[in-house]
Order: sequence, then structure tokens, then C-alpha cells
Amino acid sequence: MTALEHHLVRRDLGVVKLLDPPFDRGSLDPGYIKGYLPGVRENGGQYTHAAIWAGMAYAQLGDAAKAWELLRLINPVRQGSDELIDTYKVEPYVMAADVYALAPHIGRGGWSWYTGSAGWMYRFIVEHLLGLQRRGDSLRIQPLLPAHWPGYTLHYRFGSTLYRIEVRNGASAELTLSLDGQLLDQATLPLQDDGGQHHVIAQCQPSPLPTA
Repeated sequence: MTALEHHLVRRDLGVVKLLDPPFDRGSLDPGYIKGYLPGVRENGGQYTHAAIWAGMAYAQLGDAAKAWELLRLINPVRQGSDELIDTYKVEPYVMAADVYALAPHIGRGGWSWYTGSAGWMYRFIVEHLLGLQRRGDSLRIQPLLPAHWPGYTLHYRFGSTLYRIEVRNGASAELTLSLDGQLLDQATLPLQDDGGQHHVIAQCQPSPLPTA
């Protein structure tokens, strides 16, 4: 992750490169990726799958600051700003497979409406940042929220049963989870399809973010 931070995260360009330098010189032949221009797609551009996986890795390490920073950096909504949209040139409301990383097209989006990256982005946000991970008939709740968030509320349907999940940020030094007023001894919610409605409260410690 140190090498990723040093070589591949380019905040000045607004991209997370797949590799650096690109394959355009020398005798190495890595296969089809050398057929792309330097800085395009897998040949040294941002391949969004991998950029998302980098954010997931930071979240797994508990580094909320860098996980949320990478989310903001690769979020297509950011590319839709007045300053960036003329460079990005593709739809800022869907995921692009790649973003170019070398002049003269730095920051230009590539193959858009990319369902693979969209799926991984969804999992990054829901599972690793909001902290909801479904495993069979249980739901693990392990939020990684910025300090300035008060929390969030989610209505989760399991079969015919509705769970109102309320995550409160900064309310506790340690993560606690309660179901219908009863404190659970772990951060995993057992799901039961009993046709009723249940209230879940998760109280978590906020994760600091950089001020700059």
C-alpha cells in the first residue's frame, strides 16, 4: 500500500493508476495491454476496478481517511463539476471503466456504463464504508464513517420482514449493536423472516479524516 500511495495515487491528476510506467518502451511484452496507448486503460491509466479495490484495501486496514479520499477521487460525480466535465467528456452519473492518465488526455473518461466497476463501487460504499455485509442469514454491521457524519438510516428488507437500521456516529467509544432495545454481544445481526418490523441501533466511533 505504501508503493500504491507513492507511485499510483495521483491527486494532482485525479486518478489512481493501474501501473507505472506504461509499457511503451523497452523489450517487455506483457500481452494485449501494450496495444493501448501509454496512459490508456490497462497500460498505465486508471482501470477503475483496481482503483476501487485500492479503496477497499484501505478500508480493510481501517484507514478511513484514505478509503474515503479514494472514493471522492474516483467518484464520477466529481468529474461532472464545471472545472472537470470538459476534460472528462463522458457521463458523470455512471462508472467508467478507465480514465486516461497521460497528456494530452489526462482525466478523460474511457468506456462508460461499465457494469463491472459499478458493481464493485456499490460494494465498496455499502460493505466497506457504510459497513453492511450480508452473509447468509446474518448481517454484519461495521461502519467506517467520517467524523462529521451524524450517521445514517437504512431500511433493509429480508423476505417479508423490515429492519430499520439506525447507525449513530460518535455515540460510543466502541461499536455496540442493539435489536429492538436488546443489546447484542457482537456486531452481527441475526436475520429472521418473521413478517414483522424490527429496529436496530448501531453506535460507532467516528473515523477521523484529514482537514486538508
